[in-house]
Amino acid sequence: MPPRPVSLKTPTIPVTEFAQRRERVAKALKNRIGLIFAGQSDAALHGAYRPHPHFEYLTGITDEPGAILLLDPTAPANRQATLFLKPLDPEVEKWDGLRDEIGTPLRQRYGISQIHRLPRLGRELDGCLTRTRKFGCLHSFAWLGQDVSPDLRMFRDVSERYLDIEIEDCTSVLSVMRSVKSKSEQAMIREACEISRTSYDRMLRSVQPGMTEWDVMETLEHGYRSSGSRGPGYNSIVGAGLNGTVLHYTANDAPIGDGDLIVIDSGADYRGYTADVTRTIPANGRFSKRQKEVYELVLKALMASIKVAKAGCTFAQIDKASREIINKAGYGDRFFHGIGHHLGLEVHDITPKGPLKAGAVITIEPGIYLPDENFGVRIEDNLLITKDGCINLTSDIPKTIAAVEKAMADR
Repeated sequence: MPPRPVSLKTPTIPVTEFAQRRERVAKALKNRIGLIFAGQSDAALHGAYRPHPHFEYLTGITDEPGAILLLDPTAPANRQATLFLKPLDPEVEKWDGLRDEIGTPLRQRYGISQIHRLPRLGRELDGCLTRTRKFGCLHSFAWLGQDVSPDLRMFRDVSERYLDIEIEDCTSVLSVMRSVKSKSEQAMIREACEISRTSYDRMLRSVQPGMTEWDVMETLEHGYRSSGSRGPGYNSIVGAGLNGTVLHYTANDAPIGDGDLIVIDSGADYRGYTADVTRTIPANGRFSKRQKEVYELVLKALMASIKVAKAGCTFAQIDKASREIINKAGYGDRFFHGIGHHLGLEVHDITPKGPLKAGAVITIEPGIYLPDENFGVRIEDNLLITKDGCINLTSDIPKTIAAVEKAMADR
């Protein structure tokens, strides 16, 4: 198949939307100071740099490691957001890439009027503390044994230098905001799903016994890149036979046998937003009688959960719809993971407490794993939650037995 043509009007998120997000967070902070850290890059060049999703969500900036966003709702309206960037270093930039000076073009590109270099952060915080002594933690807190979250660590550092500092929990602010996708974000995820669809279509028409799991993965991921994506949104899983019973199998290097089922969990990234699709296909293009029996059960469970998914419901209710079907069939112990998760800037996107809201994008992925029979089945779709139900963003990727076998018959 020829590469999918990329539209001249590709989805994007306007600079004004990032500004509106920052304003919403500042309003939620009330009289507290907030800090969001982009995070550092890996100098060893092991993988592409990606900022912390909170930072990307509030700025859209993906190429400024070490940057910090300061939000101060007690300041005048045009000074409530300040961006701090690492100092320019011509010697380093010969290796890592040229960076712009602070000036009007940079301010316009980012939509932030207040931009300084990081050494000025202490001075700016001192000015904030003349108006308020309250800080609000926006980064999720760390578990015991993990590094302390960066904003809490800095607030504690500040508290050693000033009196009467108060540090409060505001971690739910961004989890609630990010869980409801704007129209622009929905368009980004739709594009990721569409790119995934074309790649799955190509892959279904190429799989043959004797290939390796790696060959299948490469077909999918090449399709992503040739259709407007930079690649997968997470490590692709391609597990044939027994490997399909391992949830996060990523070796993807085994040969594919004639009677194998292949569990494929992979989704394209589009400008930071990812799809997350799982399909289970027969290597030779035809399901056996036993494979059909288990596959139909998982598909029935998936459709039952999709039917109950809507604004106001919980993941527990969605899980129950699938689990009751699988339990009744006697496979309860073979479905040992949760039903799904939020989807967005992260494949397991941040999840607030409480029921789903309209605008959330989630996955539903029941599965049954039978290592004693050398196969597993998982099927996963991506859903946009609405007031009255949901929209299946990956419904065009074949998943019924008839549709999968028909697509594979065209090889």
